[in-house]
Amino acid sequence: MSKPRGYLRLMRPVNSLMMGFAVIVGASIANPNVVSASWINLTYGFITGFMLTAASMSINDYFDRDIDAINEPKRPIPSGLIKPREALAYAFILTAMGFTTAYLTNPSNIFCFVTAIVAWTAFVTYTIVGKRSGLPGNLLVSTCVATPFVYGNFTVANTLELNVLIFASMAFLSNTGREITKGIVDVKGDKLQNVKTLAVHFGEKTAAVSAAIFYLLAVLLSPIPRLLSLVSFWFIPLVAITDFGLVASSFVLLEDYSGENARKVKQIVLVWFIIGLLAFVVGVVE
Repeated sequence: MSKPRGYLRLMRPVNSLMMGFAVIVGASIANPNVVSASWINLTYGFITGFMLTAASMSINDYFDRDIDAINEPKRPIPSGLIKPREALAYAFILTAMGFTTAYLTNPSNIFCFVTAIVAWTAFVTYTIVGKRSGLPGNLLVSTCVATPFVYGNFTVANTLELNVLIFASMAFLSNTGREITKGIVDVKGDKLQNVKTLAVHFGEKTAAVSAAIFYLLAVLLSPIPRLLSLVSFWFIPLVAITDFGLVASSFVLLEDYSGENARKVKQIVLVWFIIGLLAFVVGVVE
């Protein structure tokens, strides 16, 4: 493997592209009528999401290099292709580029730049101290999932639109439930690694109940956009599928909180999240 390819792998291009896309989705939900006219803002916004995610991935590999030497020896750092200090310098360059484009995205709105800083800080905090903390770490991951949509909002609007706030909150809650569910899947390995998940501390049943609560809280938020006339009628069918899916997944998990079943729930919840995202996008398109 060549060194340039090693740097490319450090970036996790697929993850970085997804975060860049999430920024555009957030902008579309906030104000679809100005998206086409704000292509410069969106371009900067996409680059910001991509670069800061890539920087975070590189930082993650730097701190996980000893673990990866055992579990993922072919990754750029443990394989010796990229030296640890090179990966850290690379992350610094990517971060600088991301913060520069974050400032250029919407210079008249300081919240745009602040949101980018919050997202990057949340991920780095999770990487350094949050991975073994259990629920606090779950909340940090969910913050990283929700903030690209908020950042996308600020690329085209000077205030946080209510429908974006609701969607970001639903994403935060449902992803937290999914992270807790993941803790049930990984409970054996987490015990050995002293990872303080809810499943490790209080047992799989308590973790399943906690995950279900987060899923159901997300469902409770879903009617608000339509009740406040923030979205069109076409929002209803898709969000109904999401709501049904999250409720059904909650009952399935509560009935069987084994690691094998929790893995299935974790996977299907991602599908409900994507359908919910589509509901908001369709709901604001006239």
